[in-house]
Amino acid sequence: MTVMIGNKIKNIRELKNFTQEYMAEKLDISQAAYSKLEKGDIKVSSEKLCQIAKILDVNPEDITSFDSQKYFNSFNNVKGSNNGSIIIGADETELIKKLYEDKISLLEKLLNNTEKELKNYKTRYGEL
Repeated sequence: MTVMIGNKIKNIRELKNFTQEYMAEKLDISQAAYSKLEKGDIKVSSEKLCQIAKILDVNPEDITSFDSQKYFNSFNNVKGSNNGSIIIGADETELIKKLYEDKISLLEKLLNNTEKELKNYKTRYGEL
């Protein structure tokens, strides 16, 4: 059970484009300890699950009910002859949408930071 929760946390963390280092820093633990948490070597208390959920901006129930098979390998959800489309429930759609919006937002921030850094280098060292 501990491994399953750890994998679910890892999948959501990766969808949000967070690093283990980031999560560890927010939880005030070492990256090695956080890694053990994701691997299932450390039991996740309900208090810790709530902290993790807050960092990931999801409900603890979203973590415990997260089904990577449903989101990443949705072939089991294909019903009948629907031209290969995948049928996903409304609540699942909202979670997927939120995860991808968060990922896009983080990537945009990363791009902006990279552009600022490039501008600083060009100012300091000139154009190539």
